[in-house]
Amino acid sequence: MRPVLYTLPLLLLLTACSSHQPQISISQPLVMEADVLSAGITTDGPTVSGDSGQHKASIILYNDRDVPVTLHYRYFWYDDKGLEILPEQPAATIVVPAHQDRQAVSWSGNLSASQVRVSLYL
Repeated sequence: MRPVLYTLPLLLLLTACSSHQPQISISQPLVMEADVLSAGITTDGPTVSGDSGQHKASIILYNDRDVPVTLHYRYFWYDDKGLEILPEQPAATIVVPAHQDRQAVSWSGNLSASQVRVSLYL
C-alpha cells in the first residue's frame, strides 16, 4: 500500500506538467446543432487547401427550404498533432437563400495549420 502512496504525488506532478491543450479527434470536423438541420441546412463538411502560404477551409451550405436561413459558423484550426492554433477565428454569419447554396470560408496564415473543425449554429 505504501508504494502506491509514494507514487501518487509523482503521477499528479506529471499530470500537472502535461500540455494544457488537449488533442482532438478530427474524425468530427463538423459540429452542427440540431436546429440547423431542422432549418433545412445540410453540408458535406469542410475541405482544406493551401495557397501561397495561406490555408483555406470551406464548406458548402445547402438550404432545402423555401425561406432564407441565417446561421453562424466558427472555424477552429489545428496542427498535425491535433492541437488548437491560437488565436481562435471569430464567429461569422451567413445567409443561405431559399433553395440555394453558399460557401463559408476561413483562412489561416499559420504554416502548421492542417486540420479544421467548423461549428454551425442558428
